Amino acid sequence: MIEAPVFITPRLIVRLLSQRDIPAVIHYYKENRAFLEPFEPTKPKNFYNREFWSHQIDKSLIEFSYDRSLRLFIFNKSQPDKIIGGANFTQMIQGVSYSCCLGYSLAESEQGHGYMTEAIQASIQYVFDDLNMHRICANYMPHNRRSASVLKRLGFVIEGYAGNYILINGKWEDHILTSLTNPNWAER
Repeated sequence: MIEAPVFITPRLIVRLLSQRDIPAVIHYYKENRAFLEPFEPTKPKNFYNREFWSHQIDKSLIEFSYDRSLRLFIFNKSQPDKIIGGANFTQMIQGVSYSCCLGYSLAESEQGHGYMTEAIQASIQYVFDDLNMHRICANYMPHNRRSASVLKRLGFVIEGYAGNYILINGKWEDHILTSLTNPNWAER
């Protein structure tokens, strides 16, 4: 099995979860539930329990080993056991597309410090260089200005607008479609 990456940035540790992280991930989502809910799909009933996360962690490692996803969580170096956010590269397609989708979240208390930009920047380098993706798509709701700013700082370009695109918190939401392409992509 391929070794899961760990990205160390000046302020952060970005990595896949392990079983020992279950209490931290449950705490992250419970603590930020009201803040994140307007931006995320409706959670399953068992989302906040150990069994759910134990299965999710195993599933994430399997998906990673088969080049299907890279589900990362963000930890501040000053509190390496506390999750402050997540960045997921999913829907990985090899072959003619070499593309994936990016989704992310950050704790309400950690907003405005540039953590998400820092974490995703390190992750993108790995997704482009090691996983050989050509295109990363990321979408945001038009009223989510913070997300728009993060993507712009990272070099994502707007490609379009999709009405009623993703089911968020029980409601179909419009999204701005963006992407970032790998300028150094080469077929392997």
